[in-house]
Amino acid sequence: MNEKINHLLQKMAALEEELRDAVHQQESRVFFEIKGKRVEFERSVKQAHQKLKTNIFRWLVTDRPQNLITGPLIYGMAVPLLMLDICVSFYQWACFPIYGIKKVRRSDYLVFDRRHLAYLNIIEKFHCTYCEYGNGLMGYMAEILARTEQYFCPIKHARKILGTHSRYQRFLA
Repeated sequence: MNEKINHLLQKMAALEEELRDAVHQQESRVFFEIKGKRVEFERSVKQAHQKLKTNIFRWLVTDRPQNLITGPLIYGMAVPLLMLDICVSFYQWACFPIYGIKKVRRSDYLVFDRRHLAYLNIIEKFHCTYCEYGNGLMGYMAEILARTEQYFCPIKHARKILGTHSRYQRFLA
């Protein structure tokens, strides 16, 4: 990789770190604290959350019909997602040590913290948990695949593509 591209990648990494710091500083002013894996809100925020909470009956009555109708289709994806999780995790467990690839920490991608939001009712918390799992799993899987691609064939596509993973910029042109 030429020196200019390497320099630009280093600048991008530094800017990403600066952005993470700025977001963290802003979060610290939002009246919550992260203790281990738990999010704890100040009392005033908890009280405000309780006022915003919609009871289950009202939520069911005011929810759009198409959401209720498509619910089984959406949650029917839970089984394929779980199977994908098991297969990808097994692949990483079995193959990465052989290739000498550092394993992806699942807990870095599957984060379940929205259930601490007091303004969500039990159904909304369930929805959030499902989305946290699905989106976290996709990130976890993408990183496993990115490390595999980096090991076997770090070659860029001939045409520009959207949604490249974090390791793609270091691939050969």
